[in-house]
Formats: sequence, C-alpha cells, structure tokens
Amino acid sequence: MSAARGYWGGRSKLYKTARQQVMHGLISAHRERRRKKRTFRSLMIARINAGLEGHDLNYSRFIHGLRLAGVAVDRSVLSELTVHAPEDFERLVETAAEALKSLRAKAG
Repeated sequence: MSAARGYWGGRSKLYKTARQQVMHGLISAHRERRRKKRTFRSLMIARINAGLEGHDLNYSRFIHGLRLAGVAVDRSVLSELTVHAPEDFERLVETAAEALKSLRAKAG
C-alpha cells in the first residue's frame, strides 16, 4: 500500500486495485526506461545531422569517416559538440572528410 501512495481514489485505498496499479506502474516504468534510450539516441543523431547540413556529408558517411580516421567519440559527445562547440565539431567534420577522401584515393 505504501507504493500506491499518491495514486488517486481507490487506487491508493483498496488493496487489490492498489496492487494492480503498482504492478502496472512498474511495468510502464521499465518500458519507458528502455524507450528513453531510443528517444535520446534519435535526438543525438538528428542534432549531428543538423550540424552536418552545410558540409556535403550525411550522418552515416560522417560516422564512417570518423571510424576510418581512428576518432573514438560517441554520439552523445558529438551531439553536445554540435550544440555547444561548433568550431570543434567543424574540425571533426574535416577530419572525417579527409579520411573518406583518402579511402576513395586508395580505391580509385
């Protein structure tokens, strides 16, 4: 019953209803904790894509270029750089573009 404190009406007063509501709440909380990770990852990707708008690169080619260059920066850091330090993000974009050009030169 203590877990049902704050619920409205019978959901906090009646034992069976309170127990069912607490179980439902725990299931919802578990599901939403998983969904939050997906939502934030898509937000990070959208921010990175917005930062790449004027650079003739899309998200997947940018990430591939960073991997080729050996830059190990995760998406959350890239997203924050896009928003708070655009000049540093520009340098990373240039690094990725150079790595992609060198790959094309080797292949062609």
